[in-house]
Amino acid sequence: MAFNHFEYKGTRFALGVHSEESVAYAENEFKILDDDIYNVTFPKSGTNWMIEILNLIKHKGDVAKSNILPIYERSPWYETIGSEEGIKTMDSPRIISSHLPQHIFAKSFSKSKAKIIYTMRNPRDIIVSMFHFTKILSIFEAAEDFEKFIDDFILGRVLYGSWFEHVKGWMKMKDDSRFFFVTYEELLQDLRGCVVRICKFLGQDLDDAQIDLVAKHSTFKAMKENVKSNWTQIPSEILDQSKGSFMRKGQAGDWKNHFTVAQSEYFDKIYKEKMKDVNMKFFWEQSS
Repeated sequence: MAFNHFEYKGTRFALGVHSEESVAYAENEFKILDDDIYNVTFPKSGTNWMIEILNLIKHKGDVAKSNILPIYERSPWYETIGSEEGIKTMDSPRIISSHLPQHIFAKSFSKSKAKIIYTMRNPRDIIVSMFHFTKILSIFEAAEDFEKFIDDFILGRVLYGSWFEHVKGWMKMKDDSRFFFVTYEELLQDLRGCVVRICKFLGQDLDDAQIDLVAKHSTFKAMKENVKSNWTQIPSEILDQSKGSFMRKGQAGDWKNHFTVAQSEYFDKIYKEKMKDVNMKFFWEQSS
């Protein structure tokens, strides 16, 4: 994955989107509030989907209230340049996004009562989504060689570094009462059920009708048709959706249409080696 970058504590960040100062501030100086909700993901794992879900829960399914701001302003990435001012004006509870690995996350979290929702996705599908994303986001040089892209992903030469280290770092918190994890695949299989679980974790008492509204307005189809959620309001010189859609398919298993048998076997071998010490089985491994 080719982009102008710098490294901070072993993780790649994009120049212009991040700076060493913005990342250091996010790690060392950012003040987490006790009622904050953090939407944490590795890129292309369902970040925007969870923003939609969490904001709809906050507004009890009222899509008009949730849609007052475009999705990227409703839940800004706090490690990015210029995010500080917008975050200061957010209504409580603040819903804040981040792609940071666990070892760089805000130090102030350790003594807070804030909550983190961590969304994971089959890394093979992340590779495919990220490969297509390079063609529309201006900070990237469009990727053409899929096999090389697989290697870049494995070696952590992508935005926010190694997926393997990201997941393993955050899974150290899996037994912390402030931490909730869910997979993209679970959201696809049972969106309403996941909304119920998230509400319980957040202590949000929504009735059945409100839960139904959250699920209705956070489907892929609803979000793709919603100009406040589909990123079409971003200038084309930043995100050129004439070259591909930001909300491309919203599926699980699309990797099977891109990986050759040899590439799949190669990735599986690397995956098993890198994840051998993780004492848990992920949703996408159940049918593999």
